[in-house]
Amino acid sequence: MFATAATLAAAASLLATVPVKVTVSGPGHTPKVNTRWNYVVRVTRGGRPVAGRLTEQIVDPIGGKHPVEFGKSTKKIVDWPIKGVFRDFLLFPPESRGIPLTFRVTVVVRGSRHVVNYRITPRG
Repeated sequence: MFATAATLAAAASLLATVPVKVTVSGPGHTPKVNTRWNYVVRVTRGGRPVAGRLTEQIVDPIGGKHPVEFGKSTKKIVDWPIKGVFRDFLLFPPESRGIPLTFRVTVVVRGSRHVVNYRITPRG
């Protein structure tokens, strides 16, 4: 059975009205310093993976914004292409112990910007 052009247009219109959902998950909000804190960023629409561009930052209490590096490399996660799921880890230095930080994840999907703030306070 073949779908008509009107049916396809209606389905595309319905999909466009479903909002993009961006989630950040990690093992709690109090990572241990000098230990890998693994996290996952998921970008979906209607439960299905969506392509987008990812930027990650650590925001300190006085408003400084610091780009996140990918893994152990020096590449910054800025305008990074993803499709649905992105996994990485953060290492917090001992100097960050006890300081409330914000892990800010920004995803742009077709010109639409989605920002998730994940509060973190590294511990000893």
